[in-house]
Amino acid sequence: MSTQFHTVAVLGAGVIGASWTSLFLAAGLKVRVYDPIAGAEAKVRDYIDNAWPVLTQLGLTELGNKDLVSFHSDPAEAVQGAQFVQESVPERLPIKHALYRQIEPHLDANAVVASSASGLMVSEMQAGWQDPSRFILGHPFNPPHLIPLVELLGNEKTAAGVLELAEAFYQQVGKVTIRVQKEVPAHVANRLQAALWREAIYLVQSGVASVEDVDKAVWAGPGLRWAAMGPHMLFHLGAGAGGLEEFCNRYGDSFHRWWDDLGDAQITEHTASALMQGVQAEGKGESVEAMSAQRDAMIAGMLAATRPLRS
Repeated sequence: MSTQFHTVAVLGAGVIGASWTSLFLAAGLKVRVYDPIAGAEAKVRDYIDNAWPVLTQLGLTELGNKDLVSFHSDPAEAVQGAQFVQESVPERLPIKHALYRQIEPHLDANAVVASSASGLMVSEMQAGWQDPSRFILGHPFNPPHLIPLVELLGNEKTAAGVLELAEAFYQQVGKVTIRVQKEVPAHVANRLQAALWREAIYLVQSGVASVEDVDKAVWAGPGLRWAAMGPHMLFHLGAGAGGLEEFCNRYGDSFHRWWDDLGDAQITEHTASALMQGVQAEGKGESVEAMSAQRDAMIAGMLAATRPLRS
C-alpha cells in the first residue's frame, strides 16, 4: 500500500486523544483536533510538551513539528481535508452516534475513520452512520504514543481495502497492528489483561500474596518474557526441539489442574479499597505523576532496546 498520509483529525482530546495527537505530530502529520471541553487546547499542548522528550528519545520526532496542530470547536470543520480520523470521544453510544452524524457529510470520500473504543462493539457504533463502510475499530493500548499495539476490526459492512489503508496509516506512524477477526467484548489485548488481573485480584483476596508481591511477580518474572514474545511462542521455545506440541503433551495436565483452581474475583467496593491500599503501600509515597513518568521512561527504554531486534 503506497498511500502516504499527511493530515489526520483527532476527535476527542482527553488522555487518549492527546496521546494520539502527540504521536501524529511526531510523525510529521498535520493534526486537526476537536474537543468541546473548555481548556482542552491548553491541556493537549501541555501533554504534547511532556510527551515530546520521550518520543525524541525513541527517535520518533525526526519528522515532527509541534506547530502542525490546529484546534477546532466544530467536529465537521476538524475532519475537513483529513485522510484519516481517529475518534476518541467518551464511550457512550449516544455521544458517538451524534458525532458520526455531524461529521459524515463533511468527510473526504476516501477518508478512514477509526474509533479508539475499548468497550463498545463496531456493530453498535455503526448504527450512527448512514454509510459505515469506511468506519472501523482502531483500538490502541494506553498511552498510544508509547505502546505500539493497535487492534483493527471491521465486518461485513466494511468496504474492501479499508483495513489495509488503516494498516498503512498506523505503520506510517510506527504502530504494530493486529486483526481482530471476530467481534467480542474487549477485543483481544484487554481480554488477556482482564484474565490476568482477575487472577491477580483473587490471589490478593485469598491471602496468597500482597498487592505489591503480585505486581512484582509479574514485572520481575513472566512480564519480562511477555515484553519479548507472546505466550504461544514462548512455550514453543520452552520445550526444545519438540516445540509447542511437545510442551502441550508434557505440561497439559499441569495446566488443566491450574486452570481448574483459578479464582473468580469480583470488583466490589471492599476489593477496590483493599487494592487501593495495596498500591499506595507499593508506591511508597511517590505521586501518580512521578510514577507515570517512571513508567514511561522504562517503556521507552525497553522499546529502544528491542527495536533493532524487531526491525
